[in-house]
Amino acid sequence: MRAGRGVVAVLLALCVLTGCERGSPSPPDRPDTIRFASYDFPENQTLVEVYAEAVRRRGLPVSVQHGIGTREVVSPALQQGVVDVVVDYLGTALAFARPQFPRPPEMPEQMHAVLTRTMGGRGVDVLAAADAEDQNGFAVTTDFAAAHDVHRLSDLTGLAGDLAFGGPPECPDRPFCLLGLEQVYGVRFGAVTSMPSRAATIEALLAGQIQVGMLETTDARLAIAPVVLLADDRGLQPRENVVPMVRSEVFDRWGEPLREALESTSARLTTADLVALNRAVELQGRTPAEAARAWWDRQ
Repeated sequence: MRAGRGVVAVLLALCVLTGCERGSPSPPDRPDTIRFASYDFPENQTLVEVYAEAVRRRGLPVSVQHGIGTREVVSPALQQGVVDVVVDYLGTALAFARPQFPRPPEMPEQMHAVLTRTMGGRGVDVLAAADAEDQNGFAVTTDFAAAHDVHRLSDLTGLAGDLAFGGPPECPDRPFCLLGLEQVYGVRFGAVTSMPSRAATIEALLAGQIQVGMLETTDARLAIAPVVLLADDRGLQPRENVVPMVRSEVFDRWGEPLREALESTSARLTTADLVALNRAVELQGRTPAEAARAWWDRQ
């Protein structure tokens, strides 16, 4: 059933992206714009706008489709030529591209090399990764941490059966989310609740509806909410440097100006920048496009 729903989601998303109708032709091989697509969470939408703005400032035509879906939807769209540019995260992108890889490398340079070889065979170029990095994190309230002496993920092992967990809908099947917590830490929660957003996750934590929630390590709310990330003391999370991926054919048309715009963005972007961009969108009310333009104006 899950696989069937995934196929349907891909087909629906491709129709949304291409504007397909019954009997309509396939999308043109050489679209008039460089088509960026984002995943279905705010940080990635902001990152896509940052990279897209760099391309706009080089005078190249850009279109952006936000919130297309999860990796199961966006990655096939990139490989099938429905979209042209995706901004991903190194470790998760590699795990998705090579799910049966026997010994995935741990260093970013080695991870990048394997991802480059893998995606190159699928018509996708993997550009240089940024210093900016965002990993999955697992948070509890500061009161909960103090009351139960919980500071590391391994501290949850004896407690999890009595706790409720909240995270994104895809979390139970992700190797770096619930699936990984079970395999690496032996943690199995008594209840699991699907959260519509990271903001809802923090609200549920503070209301006591859940005791553990998944948040990104760059979530700007971590600086103001009474929650704390638990240390990943057994190294579940891989390195997750931001990395743009581009259809190889796109470079054939748009050339070095496109490559230079994307590479220069990665060369500038830091984790602190990523936190600040998230703060601008999540806490200050700017749109991803507004935050991206302001970031470039400061460069």
